Amino acid sequence: MSHDKHDKHAKKKHAVAFGIDIGGSGIKGAPVDLHAGEFAADRVRIPTPLPATPDAVSQTVAEVVAKFDLDKDVPIGVTFPAVILHGVAQSAANVDKSWIGTNVETAVGAATGRKVVAVNDADAAGFAEVKYGAAKDVDGVVLVVTLGTGIGSALIVDGRLVPNTELGHLEIDGFDAESRAADSARDRENLDWAAWSQRLQRYFTVVENLFWPDLIVVGGGVSKHHEHFLPLLDIRTRIIPAELRNAAGIVGAAALAAKAH
Repeated sequence: MSHDKHDKHAKKKHAVAFGIDIGGSGIKGAPVDLHAGEFAADRVRIPTPLPATPDAVSQTVAEVVAKFDLDKDVPIGVTFPAVILHGVAQSAANVDKSWIGTNVETAVGAATGRKVVAVNDADAAGFAEVKYGAAKDVDGVVLVVTLGTGIGSALIVDGRLVPNTELGHLEIDGFDAESRAADSARDRENLDWAAWSQRLQRYFTVVENLFWPDLIVVGGGVSKHHEHFLPLLDIRTRIIPAELRNAAGIVGAAALAAKAH
């Protein structure tokens, strides 16, 4: 009977986690209802400080957290635009280069006075799509690809994240893949949907032949226009648009933090 009570307490305790999405222009955060995969309160956004150094960003994250009345033991997950190995940033995209070699979990943890789990931003978004979004209840290998300034990727196998896949940087036909196939390339070169989809076709053909996924989910801002380009792709793998859009990073970070706790 006491085991039952303990179970109920555990479920109650982790019904909510807090997610923070650290981006180049804004730091956004919200509590997340872990059963529904939705914000439990309105999101707060504070512009990313310039320069976006570890101290400045960590203090801004603490400001976001302070806007909410959170219990001390609510798990906190932070997305970060970098490869994250055991909490440490190995790269830095759209933030200060002094983040490289910095333990994101320690820096943000010290500023907030809380235990923090840090995760790559594409990994967080991808995990959210598998747990709550377009790939919910899909077994096997799911690849989530975000098309934006670059190409982000997340590989989830039977619900477990394989972190830090950098599949936007595959070299295809002598080019870094994202330099040709990201949404920014479509803008920069003024490509119509048909011309851009030919580049996506090449990209996704290479990726599916390397990983043999059961499903590919396409996210990023351009995914809201999926009817213009996904039907033009002729690949073996089922490919569908993401569902969580802008909420994915916060939701995924919160869910991964709860899982780690």
